[in-house]
Amino acid sequence: MWQDVNNQTDLKMFVFQMLDSLKVMKIYSAVLCFSLVVTSNSGAIPKDDHDKRVFDKELSDIEHGNDDTHNPEYDHESFLGKEEAKTFDQLTPEESKSRLAIIVKKIDKDNDGFVTEDELKNWIKYVMKRYIYQDTERQWKEHEVKGDVLEWETYKDKTYGFITTDEDGKPTSEDTAGSYDKMVTRDEKRWKRADENGDGKLTKEEFANFLHPEEVDHMKEIVVEETMSDIDKDKDGYITLDEYIGDMWPNKDNEDEPDWVKNERENFANYRDKNKDGKMDANEVKDWILPADYDHSDAEAKHLMGESDVDKDGKLTHEEIIEKYDLFVGSQATDFGEALTKHDEF
Repeated sequence: MWQDVNNQTDLKMFVFQMLDSLKVMKIYSAVLCFSLVVTSNSGAIPKDDHDKRVFDKELSDIEHGNDDTHNPEYDHESFLGKEEAKTFDQLTPEESKSRLAIIVKKIDKDNDGFVTEDELKNWIKYVMKRYIYQDTERQWKEHEVKGDVLEWETYKDKTYGFITTDEDGKPTSEDTAGSYDKMVTRDEKRWKRADENGDGKLTKEEFANFLHPEEVDHMKEIVVEETMSDIDKDKDGYITLDEYIGDMWPNKDNEDEPDWVKNERENFANYRDKNKDGKMDANEVKDWILPADYDHSDAEAKHLMGESDVDKDGKLTHEEIIEKYDLFVGSQATDFGEALTKHDEF
């Protein structure tokens, strides 16, 4: 992508795209495993250049396999991404197994030599909460906090202050004006939703809700609204099948429709459009991206247990987990594999 950035305007547009993409990635990380279930039945979604929601993108170019065969590399790339997966490649199998063994002992809370599904689920929940805490702490320190609160103008200046503006605060470049206005408006709307007392300032807890709105009930509607805003091109308050497919697969080159797109058409008709009126309203979008009956940690624990429990006794020995080390380093049980590269992480 960098080779296409030829001037200052292009650079600004590139940064905007990266900022928007990173924020969206954080919002939708909770539905990655849900997409994995769908994708594993429909084939891997090919790579595309447009920056959209994470659950719309492919989890891996590698086939996941079926009930009879399983490719652990799919899990590795699905939860790490191709570039991040190189972190694991830096370790020898012996190093990976040795470091994973330390983590397994932490998961085995009662020290009985076995890891149950509940212990695995609780560990994954801990890792997810730990990521949110660390991410919030990191970003909180990057801003000029006054007392124990962060003001909106301070956040906006820090986040978007690199853009050259006129006396009215508008970008001087027409190319960046649209993206600037859209991103600032979106951020401000989310900021106000996170600002529970309406004073224009966020405490650290409120800032965490701003960064990760999918994690708290009173913020989940903003996730739905932002998704609707992205996909509902004609702004009629609904997402049609064409908008749904067009967002995932713009097909700018007029190519033949691949199988995964055909499967998504079926998913839209059979699962997304619950009232069968040919479109998704806000409630149906919420059921799609934030399903109430879906527990990410539970699903991931069941997935890891099913793939690793060789003797099918409903619990994992430490040896069974180490034997499947290449599966676990690609899961949230090891914080997307990153913990294996840090000696004192846990």
